[in-house]
Amino acid sequence: MHTVCENVTVNDTAIRALQRELPEDACFEKSANLFKALSDPSRAKIIWALNREELCVHNLTALLGMSQSSVSHQLSGLRAAGIVTARKSGKEVYYTLADHHIREIFEAGFEHAKE
Repeated sequence: MHTVCENVTVNDTAIRALQRELPEDACFEKSANLFKALSDPSRAKIIWALNREELCVHNLTALLGMSQSSVSHQLSGLRAAGIVTARKSGKEVYYTLADHHIREIFEAGFEHAKE
């Protein structure tokens, strides 16, 4: 269905109000990068697991049936995007989701996909 706007009048008041509220381009860039990072099924599986429990690469490898290098590569991208954080304990590095925003975004997207 293709719609055409019949109204050629611009609501200047509404446009000015929205322009005052329009965030900086950097905010849109960061938001787009977040969703880009979430768009890979392997990363989504890692996020799903880390949403439930802090895990190391070895546990993620065993859980997801992926190679250690694949998991490490995906975790590197997720860290760069600010989606996961890492903490070292001895020789092991444990990963968890960065904050509650990531949890909420992922859970909302996952629930939407299940509908």
